[in-house]
Amino acid sequence: MGERNHTELLIVGSGPAGYTAAVYASRALLEPILIQGMQPGGQLTITTEVENWPGETEIQGPELMVKMEEHARAMGTEIVTDLVTDLDLSQRPFRATCDSGRVVTADAVILATGAQARWLGLDSEEKFKGFGVSACATCDGFFYRGKPVLVIGGGNTAVEEALFLTKFASKVTLIHRRDTLRAEKILQERLFKNPKVEVIWDHELAEVRGTESPLGVTGAVLRSTKDGTEREVTADGIFIAIGHAPASELVKDQLETYEGGYVKVEPGSTRTSIPGVFAAGDLTDRIYRQAVTSAGMGCMAALDAEHWLAERNAAGEPEPDAAQIPPVVETAAE
Repeated sequence: MGERNHTELLIVGSGPAGYTAAVYASRALLEPILIQGMQPGGQLTITTEVENWPGETEIQGPELMVKMEEHARAMGTEIVTDLVTDLDLSQRPFRATCDSGRVVTADAVILATGAQARWLGLDSEEKFKGFGVSACATCDGFFYRGKPVLVIGGGNTAVEEALFLTKFASKVTLIHRRDTLRAEKILQERLFKNPKVEVIWDHELAEVRGTESPLGVTGAVLRSTKDGTEREVTADGIFIAIGHAPASELVKDQLETYEGGYVKVEPGSTRTSIPGVFAAGDLTDRIYRQAVTSAGMGCMAALDAEHWLAERNAAGEPEPDAAQIPPVVETAAE
């Protein structure tokens, strides 16, 4: 069977936004191609229990993403396990080049590449991700009801996460490598007034401590940024809150962005600065960063793309030049 190398709609990314866009686009008979990217399923694949997805009291993050992928496939989406390494939005049809060498052209594109939490890069941090180390208080704070937790960071993200966690945790200790916070003054005022919060200044996270079987966090080693001395603290959860980085490398020099690379969309829509290119999910959202809001934006993007393609076709715009469309690649039958 030959792989299609041209589509009306190309979806780049495979988290809740990408898969939801694929379901809606398939139901609109757009026959989309979805390219999954480096981490099929997105950040939910490194999340354990998910208790805030409507209709599921509790579900494992990877299981939820498998279900969403199966749903998209069942609707007719062609899902490609590959990574887009170059996306040319300067010509029509738009042109995506993949790591495998495959080239796909498209009349419209939905970007759903998400955002990644910034991490410290510690081996022990990586080991306990999803087992006591998290980068999302609103996702995982509920699991630490009545337990002590640490928050690492000193900006708005860290202070907001710490304040949110006081709803659940018995104690929240904020660890900051400097002697003053970078967060807005009003947030600092709220933090310092909260009786559940303690701040440890001039320290950084040196190591996460925990149990092996089952994996779980029991505390941390903190290192002084002034003299290098170390101290141990106990905690059941550690939240890394040093910001998020939108995965906008493919388009940062082509689309209008804001605040560190988030793709800018028109208010109330998913339309970007280039007609026919839409963006959804954490790639555009620095505030909510929830699976359910990403899925909602994926729905919006598919509907926006459908309407844009319909208007384009009604206006009688010419079909892509055959010379611009890559030849069909023949693959062996499975």
